[in-house]
Amino acid sequence: MIVLRGLTKRFGDRTAVDGLSLEVAAGKVTGFLGPNGAGKSTTMRMVVGLDRPSAGEALVGGRRYGELRWPLREVGALLDAGAAHPGRSARAHLLAMARSNGIARGRVEEVLAMVGLEAVAGRRAGTFSLGMRQRLGVAGALLGDPAVLMFDEPVNGLDPDGVLWVRRLMRSLAEQGRTVFVSSHLMSEMQLTADRLVVIGKGRLLADAPMAEVIAAGPGSAVRVRSPRVRELAGHLEAAGGQVRHAGEDELRVAGLSVDRVGLLAFEAGAPVLELGVLEASLEEAYMELTGASVEFGASPGTGV
Repeated sequence: MIVLRGLTKRFGDRTAVDGLSLEVAAGKVTGFLGPNGAGKSTTMRMVVGLDRPSAGEALVGGRRYGELRWPLREVGALLDAGAAHPGRSARAHLLAMARSNGIARGRVEEVLAMVGLEAVAGRRAGTFSLGMRQRLGVAGALLGDPAVLMFDEPVNGLDPDGVLWVRRLMRSLAEQGRTVFVSSHLMSEMQLTADRLVVIGKGRLLADAPMAEVIAAGPGSAVRVRSPRVRELAGHLEAAGGQVRHAGEDELRVAGLSVDRVGLLAFEAGAPVLELGVLEASLEEAYMELTGASVEFGASPGTGV
């Protein structure tokens, strides 16, 4: 388990993480979400002792990272795919990690096989593609067979097969009873992988709940209908009990009515239908609603090049 208590990090007059308190439980994949600059990477770095908190504490299994005698055996982390020395081979990189933590040489070969790097284990890490470096980073996280694992954007640079592999790996690790804490900007992938979500914005906690609850708190599912006569159609739908929202010049989002009912009402109103379908509730919509006020680096709409 990972426990954060009032965790705070300041860089000069900027507060990157602001009084964060939460528990990341074992046996689940916990997704860690937030806009760029929200403090996700800084939080993870504080958990493994790479950054010192300005206030509060981060505990792994009830202890600070610096108090762990054999840290790689208790917590594995992939925070930077480029952390391996470019002049070392993948095997030499993992062997150095293993020796520093009293891990048997045979484990190096095991994790190389697990991540699919056996054939290139003798190659220098500096020649690896981003996807291969990600796999090497995952191997390093798994090296000590730890109960707690943290991954920061683990699918960056991976092809679809690699993305599927990471998803299955995360689920498998959680099913083994391990604590799995993973950050990502890929909402669709997180929706398929995580059991629980922690969402932060500007360093503060915005949500800490099961995936289903976060999605349910968002805009929800709706019927999408496009018509050149949306004003007339909107009135007809509202009179039938629909909750109608204009989503463009010729588009409506309708809650409270089935797609069949919307189609029949459009026919009765004499409104031509250009498009009609169901928009399912999604993590992406819920996330955008949660973090809308916390985006620090937002581009202006319609900005040209």
